[in-house]
Amino acid sequence: MQYCSTRGGVQGWDFQDVLLSGYAPDGGMFMPETLPTLTPDTLRSWSSLSYPQLVTEVCSLFIPTELIPRADLDGLVSAALSGFAVPGVVSLARLKGGLCVLELFHGETLAFKDLAMTCTVRFLDYFLRKESRRAIVLVGTSGDTGGSAIQSARGLGGVDVVVVYPRGRITLVQEKQMTTCLEDNIHVFAADGSSDDIDVPIRRLFSDQELVKQHSLMSLNSVNWSRVMVQLAHFIYAYLHVSGLEQAEMGAPLPALEMVVPTGGAGNIAAGCIVKQMGIPLCLVAMTNANDIVHRTVQSGDFSMATNVTQTMAPAIDIQDPYNMERVFWLLSGRDGALVKGMMEEFQHSHRHTLPEALHKQLSQVLTAGAVRDEGIVETMQRCWKENQYLLCPHTAVAVWHHYHYPPTAGVNRCCIATASPAKFQAAVQKAGLTLDLPEAVRALDKMSTRYLALEWGQDWGKDWECMLKQHIQAIGSARQRGVISFI
Repeated sequence: MQYCSTRGGVQGWDFQDVLLSGYAPDGGMFMPETLPTLTPDTLRSWSSLSYPQLVTEVCSLFIPTELIPRADLDGLVSAALSGFAVPGVVSLARLKGGLCVLELFHGETLAFKDLAMTCTVRFLDYFLRKESRRAIVLVGTSGDTGGSAIQSARGLGGVDVVVVYPRGRITLVQEKQMTTCLEDNIHVFAADGSSDDIDVPIRRLFSDQELVKQHSLMSLNSVNWSRVMVQLAHFIYAYLHVSGLEQAEMGAPLPALEMVVPTGGAGNIAAGCIVKQMGIPLCLVAMTNANDIVHRTVQSGDFSMATNVTQTMAPAIDIQDPYNMERVFWLLSGRDGALVKGMMEEFQHSHRHTLPEALHKQLSQVLTAGAVRDEGIVETMQRCWKENQYLLCPHTAVAVWHHYHYPPTAGVNRCCIATASPAKFQAAVQKAGLTLDLPEAVRALDKMSTRYLALEWGQDWGKDWECMLKQHIQAIGSARQRGVISFI
């Protein structure tokens, strides 16, 4: 299993190289050069596996045993997923009206990011320990990724984590899950601007190959292939348990399953598209909030940013630069790196692009999309509680809104992805006129000390950012080389 860049300039990398990188040197994103096919027999043999066992099977398709022997892989995944709040790691809620919700938020930070992040950090630590190396992880976050990266890597001897979050644009719980971590290897920055503003200088830093090489700079955003790889298991697990596969006759066509996915950076929807190409008949629905670029792209081919990122009740998907769509475009264009390179460079320069007609046709055949305003989020949270006494987070409500307004096709089962616990979004719950009992871990955040540095908007936002972050990264790297342990 080897990996290449979506922009055609890199081929033949192995999993370890890709894991320890992030963006490819040509600015693209790493993808497997070939995708394995999942046969009906394979799927049926996996139907009795636990979630950790399924993750291990999925990862083994993309990580050769020469890099991580199977026994080691079993141990890494098992350890990564051992601290979740429910015995099965994930949980299915089957509610009235055929509503099925796949709960992916039972990790330490109460968000689906914990599932892939804990595994990815274990893989990272495994390779760093083998080679007595250190790495600096740089993460821009719209809310959940930063906290998950911090909790997964806190205290690890070989990793420093630098997280930048958009000040005033995330919930208090999301913020405190980052700023209350006082370990020496965690460095948190609160920045003016949106999460998309943060992504611009971060992308440029990763294109500085001297900086990347000198400080082993890498990403734990879903830019990193390992994150997307582990997320393939969400879709396969849902298919095995919701599609009706077990009732299907041997030799009959595999039953379809519709998966409704709250979509921001598009890592989850990219994972769904990969699973679909691996042979599982998924009907994918990408649901956005008012930041509807993915919806517009699917509907009309208009891959263009709005003037500003709109602050909504679902802040983790307040994104106008859904960077994982690059992986989707690459897959659906027949792996045309030159086409993708031209498209994405134009988009990054002008923030606008109209998809080629053939690519738009492919995209609209693979994805359905929709967009929900805050009023629809509130309405959905209220209805789900009234009918089921089941509380949705605002992001999950974006998906469930589709279920309430577009009944599933006859004979096709449906599953909505729940990406976060409502406990992280108390203001949204209150706005819907609902109440919740906060977990003790969330209540405890109010009593904990915090630590972070502020990054303020300068005259040249992008360049100011790039210089400041580069200086911090260099200082962290230099301090570690001298054996100095301090918060930079």
